[in-house]
Amino acid sequence: MSSYASDNPAQQAITVTRLRKMKQDGEKIAMLTAYDASFAAVLEQAGVDIVLIGDTLGMVIQGHDTTVPVTMDDVIYHTRMVARACERAMVVADMPFMSFSDPARALDNAARLMQEGGARMVKLEGGGDVINVVANLSKHGIPVCAHLGLQPQAVHKLGGYRVQGRDQKTADAILHDAKAMEAAGADIVLLECVPNALAKKITEALTVPTIGIGAGRDCDGQVLVLYDVLGISLGHRPRFAKDFLAGLTAGDISISSAIRAYVDAVKQQHFPDDEHSFH
Repeated sequence: MSSYASDNPAQQAITVTRLRKMKQDGEKIAMLTAYDASFAAVLEQAGVDIVLIGDTLGMVIQGHDTTVPVTMDDVIYHTRMVARACERAMVVADMPFMSFSDPARALDNAARLMQEGGARMVKLEGGGDVINVVANLSKHGIPVCAHLGLQPQAVHKLGGYRVQGRDQKTADAILHDAKAMEAAGADIVLLECVPNALAKKITEALTVPTIGIGAGRDCDGQVLVLYDVLGISLGHRPRFAKDFLAGLTAGDISISSAIRAYVDAVKQQHFPDDEHSFH
């Protein structure tokens, strides 16, 4: 039976409506990246709510030092593979660098991600400069995850991977952008590398769910890069990431067990802790 028709809430497909209800009910949302069908199937079986085909594939799959080289064709290819393995989990695809530079270009590329890739939602980075893009996508029935705080596609402009929103001016700007994103029709607001207190304030101010990555435990959900969860990422692992494979007990060391441990830690609000957050 299709998960869409199941009477068991645990097996029903994750939709925008269900995500909002999870926020209202205080049920934490577990999100991870995946880039192929095999890993996506493991995430699906472990109860991951949202599977993100992140442009992080440029770093963990392709070996680049930033996400900037990733193309639309790259993301569509990987999204198509992931979507084949996901029935319950919501499939969200990143819009890569310069793929949403104006509303018309963004609409065309978002349509490709959904029609060719099988995505159910698209994610894009940016604040007030992309409000009109988000509004246009929403008007055309395309679910959107807005990405605020640290924006990896702008790493060269930012001068590196740094925590955002530590001073009052930038904190106020991120809060303002989050509210504007919701008003424009964003269905999720992802917060990356912002102080706990700011993420908490934004989460309380919005009716749509917030997903944190390096944004503290008060967000409505958490996301990590799968390869960080398994301790196999190239180069430096971010402070906010945790190797869940390393924390397993002898006799239960497997990829599926590590992913289930991540899901359980998010759902039970054991992750992130202070060690994996910013103040």
